[in-house]
Amino acid sequence: MKAPQTSNKGKPDFFLLIMTLILVGFGIVMVFSASSSIAVVSSAFNHDALYFTKRHLLFTAVGLFAMFFIMNLPYKFLRKNTKLYVVPVLILLFTVPFLGVTKNGATGWFEFGPISIQPTEFAKLALILILGKFIIVKGEQFRTIVHGLIPTSIIIISVAGITMIQPDYGSAFILIVTACIMVWSGGANLKQLFAVGTLVTVAVSLILFIAYLNNPSSWDYRFARFLAFQDPEKYMQDQSWHLVSSLQALAHGGFTGAGFGEGIQKLHYLQYPYNDFIFAVIGEEFGFIGSALFILFYIIFIWRGFSIAVRCPDPHGLVVGVGVTGLFAVQAFVNIAGVTGFIPMTGVTLPFISYGGSSLLVSLMCVGVLLSISREFNKQVQPKVEVVKTKTRKETVYY
Repeated sequence: MKAPQTSNKGKPDFFLLIMTLILVGFGIVMVFSASSSIAVVSSAFNHDALYFTKRHLLFTAVGLFAMFFIMNLPYKFLRKNTKLYVVPVLILLFTVPFLGVTKNGATGWFEFGPISIQPTEFAKLALILILGKFIIVKGEQFRTIVHGLIPTSIIIISVAGITMIQPDYGSAFILIVTACIMVWSGGANLKQLFAVGTLVTVAVSLILFIAYLNNPSSWDYRFARFLAFQDPEKYMQDQSWHLVSSLQALAHGGFTGAGFGEGIQKLHYLQYPYNDFIFAVIGEEFGFIGSALFILFYIIFIWRGFSIAVRCPDPHGLVVGVGVTGLFAVQAFVNIAGVTGFIPMTGVTLPFISYGGSSLLVSLMCVGVLLSISREFNKQVQPKVEVVKTKTRKETVYY
């Protein structure tokens, strides 16, 4: 006799988990290499060579706890309770330009004692969860202009626009591209995707124009950075100093690298070598071979993330999984392309590798979401077994 089957608790994707731990471990090593020589000579860091490393380890511990916690939450709980994360993050995001702390010309942080929180980083995951829920709730209507694509564009413009006000153009660009990837994975065709992209582009251009009218002098520096990107050598004593230092680091690394800890450009030449320019330190110390292996490892990580997304039986899991993995891919590309001079520098971190509490914490939370999604398709359907005794024999019943 047979009856309906039950499902046991699925196992997480251990391949992705192991790759994440390797990336995080490598990030700890590189933060130490890139920051120790700066911290040890500065009274601001208590002359402690491990100043940044210890803080990075603290953020890593918190991030790993968050990752394992989210990984063990039922995916249906994550889908139904999106607002528990999204609402407080959006409140922080929309208040930080007016109440936050200004660093490097951008008002994008809240400080609580020694801890700084950057709401924009948390907003990246929030936007993914919002769009994932919206796309699935709308169903077939998502492909319509009025009920689907226009509201989607408004959501993207709202989150990206408040990010640009800070201003944080690099994160805004990442948010927009990640959102477009999700729109495409949600079923929009190329014409509809083009319509969303056009609407968002027009709105973003209007925001930039208003920002320029509000403070024209602040755009002199940004325009100079663009000119420096076009001709780094011409502006190497000013705006392109750090880009030229980055390129010199990669050139010094050559094919095999200068050796771990032997980089020169991190010695007060590169700006934030432990953060924005950490890939330049990797290139200098491990060379072309080491950099290529690192990028290959990252590509495999991203491939695994997309594989988890497309294998999820739940449509919401597919869209959110594609969004999370797309976020990693876009942000890694923007960081590495900026460091190597293919695009202007935007000041975004390299996920898992760069020093930065909010970035690392959100990256590990995103992996937790992916691992939770992976448990959906890893559920093994097993029959429930019961032994029934009769007068003449024992009978095994499956149901």
